[in-house]
Amino acid sequence: MEVLRRTIEYLQQGGWIMVPLAAASLVLWTLILERLSFLRGLRCGDITIDEVIALLRRGAVCVEGDGLRARLIRNFLARRSGFPQLDLDILRQCAMRERSELGRSLAVIGILVSVAPLLGLLGTVLGMIETFQVISLFGTGNANAMAGGISVALITTEAGLLVAVPGLLLSGVLLQRSSRLTTQLEEDVMIISRVVRRSPSTPTDRRRSRNACVDEREEGLLIGEITPVGVYIESEAS
Repeated sequence: MEVLRRTIEYLQQGGWIMVPLAAASLVLWTLILERLSFLRGLRCGDITIDEVIALLRRGAVCVEGDGLRARLIRNFLARRSGFPQLDLDILRQCAMRERSELGRSLAVIGILVSVAPLLGLLGTVLGMIETFQVISLFGTGNANAMAGGISVALITTEAGLLVAVPGLLLSGVLLQRSSRLTTQLEEDVMIISRVVRRSPSTPTDRRRSRNACVDEREEGLLIGEITPVGVYIESEAS
């Protein structure tokens, strides 16, 4: 309770500018903690690329793990068609989805890190304006009247820097981890693409291919049945 009381008093001394600054700090640290946990989970307990190749050649359906490679290969196997060229497009689509997940919220974190010191600077300007207004009314002899504006100017600047400096450092850490995982993802996609081109089709893939061929044949039969009727009607009309 004592800490909460002091925090409230500290925020009150900074004026109304501390409200958006506190909100920006709360959102910033929520996003940073979520990204740190997410990126750490993608690296810990992930499968190796050799295991990925074995799963592709075996035609596995279930893949355990929440790592980056496990997520990629799980989504790919769930959508695999059995046609190599189409499977390559599916693999690129799955990789694009994972790449967007790696960069999610990083732009918002960078914006909030930049906004925090600007809010502190705005509080500084407002505090100095308040101080000069007091000086114009009472002169420089009334220190108590000047203390309010000076406290607003100093506290908002301090709060803005306290939010921005560690946020900037952790933002750099997140960008570095995201960049490493993106590089790993691109390398994995290149290796998996070569395996997909060379790997024989599994029974599941062959069954999917037969179903696709049956659908195409049925569609062709329907077109063939409709076309003579149209020709016959046109010939009768002429």
